[in-house]
Amino acid sequence: MPDLRDHTTLRLGGPAREWVRARTEAELVAAVADADASGTPVLVLGGGSNLVVADEGFDGRVVEVATTGVAADTDTCDVDALAQCGGVVLTVAAGEDWDALVARTVANGWAGVEALSGIPGSVGATPIQNVGAYGQDVSQTIARVRTWDRLERTQRTFAAADCGFGYRHSRFKAEPGRHLVLEVTFQLRKGDLGEPVRYAELARRLGVEPGQRAPLAAVREAVLALRAGKGMVLDDADADTWSAGSFFTNPILTPQQAAALPDDAPRWEQPDGTVKSSAAWLIERAGFGRGHVSEAAGERVGLSTKHTLALTNRGGATTDELLTLAREVRDGVRERFGVTLVNEPVTVGCSL
Repeated sequence: MPDLRDHTTLRLGGPAREWVRARTEAELVAAVADADASGTPVLVLGGGSNLVVADEGFDGRVVEVATTGVAADTDTCDVDALAQCGGVVLTVAAGEDWDALVARTVANGWAGVEALSGIPGSVGATPIQNVGAYGQDVSQTIARVRTWDRLERTQRTFAAADCGFGYRHSRFKAEPGRHLVLEVTFQLRKGDLGEPVRYAELARRLGVEPGQRAPLAAVREAVLALRAGKGMVLDDADADTWSAGSFFTNPILTPQQAAALPDDAPRWEQPDGTVKSSAAWLIERAGFGRGHVSEAAGERVGLSTKHTLALTNRGGATTDELLTLAREVRDGVRERFGVTLVNEPVTVGCSL
């Protein structure tokens, strides 16, 4: 039976009791529904880019989502489900590779996800975390998500307004495991220019002012370069990329919590009155610099030498070692600033 370490970007995790590779939607639903009916635990596996799996593995059925299919409709628009028309309606199977899809949209002149280039994983995982980077979130372009409801044992389709999207959050994350994503439909705009650039670092890289547009291909190229510089583009030869991406989400604070931070701490006011700060800034100011290794965790794990938000497997590490390092960072930030960082990756058979 395959080890999960061979199917996660952290290269961590032990064996599974059962393994099913679902190549069609019917196989996918059957593999999960049959396991549910028999009381067998299920781990749905997409690209493995957001998982921290225990060294002991998974005592149940791993269902690998390998469904394929991309359908583009440039002529019609479902006005009941979509917020706008005049673009392309793109319906994508859950098992499709996310970055390959982004590359396809850029090549075809379809704007809306170009700043999400270089993110590993599958399309089906994107609405669960409301994947985002460099000023874009998938919630900005998702029109609907079709799922298999494991509780009601029926298919359900959710319009974007019913997905409960928030910062790295959705109704699918709020009810973990209930909704098996089958396909995601996106509404994209046609054109050679991308969406307005909202992220200052990306705007500087592109040589435009925030709020201005840049050519789709240039945005993708710039994002890939920025991500590579932070070790956020997978590379077998670079252990800095053997990670789950950003391990901690940026904390959402009350105004009182934000006011208690040092004057130079990043603060971004949110529409609901809360304040978002920078997890990377907090980690660095708490004494955990790039390349940090922990005496307790050992030298086989460490913070990326390129970006403090990534916890990396330097080679031959264990999940226990990685979690020891994660706890050290989390606890150090809490002791220094009174802010408890929350892990972004999903833990399986273990916890932070």
